[in-house]
Amino acid sequence: MIPLTTYRVKKAEETMSTKYSAQHIQQFEAPVPVSWKQYLINGRLHHWDGETEKVYSPMGTVSDDGKTQQQYLGEAPILDESTGLSALAAAKKAYNNGRGMWPTASASERIAAMETFLEIMKTKREEVSTLLMWEIAKNKSSAYKEFDRTIDYIEDTLDEYKELQRRGSKVARNGAVISQIRRSPLGVVLCLGPYNYPLNETFCLLIPSVLMGNTIVFKPAKYGVLLLTPLLEAFQKAFPPGVINIVFGRGRTLAGPIMQTGDVDVLALIGNSKSSNALAAQHPKPNRLRQVLGLEAKNPGIVFDDANIDLAVKQCVNGALSYNGQRCTAIKLIFVHKKISAEFNKKFSKAVDALVLDHPATDAVLTPLPERNKVEQMEAYVEDAKAKGARVLNSNAGRVSQTAFFPAVLYPVTTDMRIFHEEQFGPVVPVAEYEDLEDVMNSIAQSDYGQQCSLFSENEATIAYAVDNMVNQVCRVNINVACQRGPDYLPFTGRKDSAVATLSVHDALRSFSIRTVVAAGSDQKELVGRVISGGQSNWMTTDYLL
Repeated sequence: MIPLTTYRVKKAEETMSTKYSAQHIQQFEAPVPVSWKQYLINGRLHHWDGETEKVYSPMGTVSDDGKTQQQYLGEAPILDESTGLSALAAAKKAYNNGRGMWPTASASERIAAMETFLEIMKTKREEVSTLLMWEIAKNKSSAYKEFDRTIDYIEDTLDEYKELQRRGSKVARNGAVISQIRRSPLGVVLCLGPYNYPLNETFCLLIPSVLMGNTIVFKPAKYGVLLLTPLLEAFQKAFPPGVINIVFGRGRTLAGPIMQTGDVDVLALIGNSKSSNALAAQHPKPNRLRQVLGLEAKNPGIVFDDANIDLAVKQCVNGALSYNGQRCTAIKLIFVHKKISAEFNKKFSKAVDALVLDHPATDAVLTPLPERNKVEQMEAYVEDAKAKGARVLNSNAGRVSQTAFFPAVLYPVTTDMRIFHEEQFGPVVPVAEYEDLEDVMNSIAQSDYGQQCSLFSENEATIAYAVDNMVNQVCRVNINVACQRGPDYLPFTGRKDSAVATLSVHDALRSFSIRTVVAAGSDQKELVGRVISGGQSNWMTTDYLL
């Protein structure tokens, strides 16, 4: 772990007798431990008297005797299987085969509930952002940014939902048929969020799903669990009983049995393809299961021989190492043309070594790693690559503490190395050299992943050729800029093992719903008119939402 008397990696140009220097930077006050023993089922916050999980920060404290101790943050329930099934029963009852109060509610009613939630959530900014820093070591500005971006996402999704309803308010006539087309909910959703963006990415599943009239069972990720607890009361107050049910604990204990019932209509998960495959396989009727998945990636950066090297270095450092590379959208493999590889590697390694690893409150780019054994995983990638001919190019690379690893730049990376194919999801940056572009294109085409890529070139012919080859391999091609998700109105998805369905402000509402038609013969025009004008139907309406 990295203590509050923290490690600060020295810049390469500094003279140093040891690789790392422990410098007293500042004492950062940890939040008061949260002893959280509640969970939300059927509109009630229930108290849990059973087993709990102690939550520790990847940052530690230094005692008077100089020993480093883990910073204790609190505890969260480890619910049992029966409690998880109770949450499912509540969601199933609230949906009631599509006849429940929430799936049949008017658009205005759903909007009002979400706006109530939003206003309460805004009061929790400081509390949630602080826990984002301490639980998963997200630096200070990124923690606040994640909270603010989530607020923006909810507001933008509300606007898009209104627009969707406005488009659905039209009644069309085609020949002898009059019809109205709207989108209807899918049913009960099992929602499993990720640890790296436990607020934003989770809400990119929750918010559109709820707005479209589905009911939810939500289990937070293993890391970043406490930061969601300040919002449970907001969910309770804003939504009818059973619409959103929030449980804590282990995935195998909760998610598996829930899937085995066959009562889940949608699996909404951001995480790993192995986990999603294992869960989906437990559903007794997989043909009835809609999946909305954001999964792993191996996003390549391709640096052509006509690239602006300084720009490529800057974007690749940011793309590969923002939040320590713990992003599905990170650049995870860099291909550099042989003509410029020496210059690129020199500048890239120097730029990486200039980064500072520090406590998140300092707003350092690099911070400790929240996952257990992540440092060991990074070391294993490095050792495997070195054993097969790669070198570590930068001076500061390696373990800093039990939870901190300064990035390692590996070169030349080849196809026989694990790091070439596997998603490292951490601060190890593989650089491969190429001479024939077709070798790069073939490698990407044969990859198990297909989320994004970044192209670095100043030549329009080069870019045109690369774009035409890449758009059928990945779902976002970035030109002279790092891979990224935002802005949220853009589609976010992937090919092969990288995603199922599409997320964004626009697309997520459609991923969690299905087009539904009400039709009648033209001779029924008067009856249809009376139904609409009478205001007795929430679905057949021409109300124009402002």
